[in-house]
Amino acid sequence: MSNQTSRPPRVVIIGGGTGLPVVLDSLHKQNVDVTAVVTVADDGGSSGIIRNYINVVPPGDIRNVMASLSRLTPLELEVFQYRFDDTDSFFSGHAIGNLIIAALTEMKHGVFDAVQELSEMMRVDGHVYPVSNEPLVLHAEFSDGTQVAGEAEVTAAHKQIKRVWVTPQPDAQVEIATAMPAVIDAILDADLIVLGPGSLFTSILPNLMVSNVGEAILHTPAEVVYICNIMTQKGETDHFTDADHVRVLNNHLGKDFVDTVLVNTEVVPEDYMDWKRWNEVSTQVTTDSAALQAMNTKAVRANLLKLRDAGAFHDGTKVVAELMKLLANKKLD
Repeated sequence: MSNQTSRPPRVVIIGGGTGLPVVLDSLHKQNVDVTAVVTVADDGGSSGIIRNYINVVPPGDIRNVMASLSRLTPLELEVFQYRFDDTDSFFSGHAIGNLIIAALTEMKHGVFDAVQELSEMMRVDGHVYPVSNEPLVLHAEFSDGTQVAGEAEVTAAHKQIKRVWVTPQPDAQVEIATAMPAVIDAILDADLIVLGPGSLFTSILPNLMVSNVGEAILHTPAEVVYICNIMTQKGETDHFTDADHVRVLNNHLGKDFVDTVLVNTEVVPEDYMDWKRWNEVSTQVTTDSAALQAMNTKAVRANLLKLRDAGAFHDGTKVVAELMKLLANKKLD
């Protein structure tokens, strides 16, 4: 990294689900300007119930990302993340943070401004941008030609996915899903764009299918890095190699745009995994160096594995160490 500038590198990380906060928790501790772009196509759990009842963007992924970047005290964060017990019939399963985001969304007439306001209140270290100000519906076409709508339905189908796309809800005021200008500016001004980690079809691609986000990704001067999943997902990415994941991303945007892929090299012990508990995953992702090379994608291979709770996950500290290496030799404007 050039010593002639004091500007911290700008990193935009795009995705959703549980993988994003793991990396953000380590990344924002570095000297970087972090922007998280978060999916708004989730329609399951507490997020889905809130979305259905009061017609706001599902808040769960946004809540977890904000918590990972917040400088609140541990107790304040514990309250924000607290989820009511199943025995509390009225609030059953709802996280307090989800209710706060939903309330602010009504007050501010949109989730984007609501999240910016809440980010100040929570002393968020970086920027959190919902990919759209409107709730989005995820659609999928499967290899057998059938189609479904809804993130939960796509996941539950356990079928091989041919393609996905997003639309605004049927009662939305807009016909095409677009991102706010701040999202596009962040992508175009970034030094590094990071995709994932997360579910390929339901956490990462829904963001890229927002029309102006996909266009910005294709035109950004930043290096685009995909953090490849450690395990394949049952029904969605069965038997996928690292190159298969990259190929799906490229095909959805119609161009070979992924510059670098981070690939875990550490073997997941078969006898460690609780396959009943983690029944959405099947086998460890394998590698295909020749196919990656054919797509002009550089592979960075390292031990990125963290074993916990009888499952295989990305180690945020190890992933961020590799991302910082990629930034180390960049000359910043």
